Amino acid sequence: MRGQPDSGESLAEAVALAAGELAVASDVTLFGHVNPDADALGSALALGRALKKRGSAVRVSFGHPDEPARSLRGLDADGLIVPPSEVPAAPPLLVVCDTGSLDRLGKLADRVEATIAAGGEVIVLDHHVSNTRYGTLHVIDESAEATVLIVQRVLDELRVELDQPIARCLYAGLVTDTRSFRHAGADVHRVAARLIEAGVEPEATTKPMLDTHPFAFMGMLADVLARAQLEPAAAQGLGLVHATVREDQAVGLGGEDVDSVIDLIRTTSEAEVAAVLKEIGAGQWSVSLRADSRIDVSHAANACGGGGHRLASGFTARGEEHEILSALRKALDDAPLLTS
Repeated sequence: MRGQPDSGESLAEAVALAAGELAVASDVTLFGHVNPDADALGSALALGRALKKRGSAVRVSFGHPDEPARSLRGLDADGLIVPPSEVPAAPPLLVVCDTGSLDRLGKLADRVEATIAAGGEVIVLDHHVSNTRYGTLHVIDESAEATVLIVQRVLDELRVELDQPIARCLYAGLVTDTRSFRHAGADVHRVAARLIEAGVEPEATTKPMLDTHPFAFMGMLADVLARAQLEPAAAQGLGLVHATVREDQAVGLGGEDVDSVIDLIRTTSEAEVAAVLKEIGAGQWSVSLRADSRIDVSHAANACGGGGHRLASGFTARGEEHEILSALRKALDDAPLLTS
């Protein structure tokens, strides 16, 4: 394995190695994690378009569902997305974007293992602290606000000109993973300016992702918010607010609609941590966690079988709602406090 911290390679060297592999590749498959967000999908599609323009055969896929969220479909200007059934059993070169571990690839995890077994290359581009280094070449910057920033460095190494479709994919990942640039340093704003100069229209790009929902969303939201609960003593006395979205409440809505509930729950001023439990099957839950600034929720997510970032993480679990909440409370009480 290459590109790991203990290998002695710098991020710049790992970027150069990845660009070197991609520059000579005639066939490239790119993955995002299951239920890809704008950072995962934008990363894969931006790099995929650049490689296609260079003459490579390119496909982009993810383990679930067969199509991306409604709000992200416009990013695929080249029709690169294919369902898992159309991914080769052992692609000669795989690029996995924004995915911290193999299990986050769902049914496509076996393609990674098959590629490595066949002597192929698996390049992992990611910014998750919890990345398990499951590929053959790792380009991981845990300080990067989004994986699209790492992709942008690879594109620059390849001397790719940022056209409007590529820039739009990068901008989509950047604006969502930084919470509309609220968690962004000066360098990120400089990258955003560069993308706008390449033709990105911020309002047209962000509105479908952040400010558009079907009318049925209003009814679901009213039901969910009415049943939200605040536990001031939880999360080491810093407060936990949580809400639950059941399957029957989400009928007719897209995954992105349900996922956006956390952004409202987290505005509760009396709670350091916000959690949304989303029912995805009988006794099956997907849990989103957000922290304000003082608790490392990635630690809590890891304890519950998931992972993510210090202030934004998640996990999946089986059991009753009260069991999931009980495990979460304990994990939050054991989570480290952040000093900065």
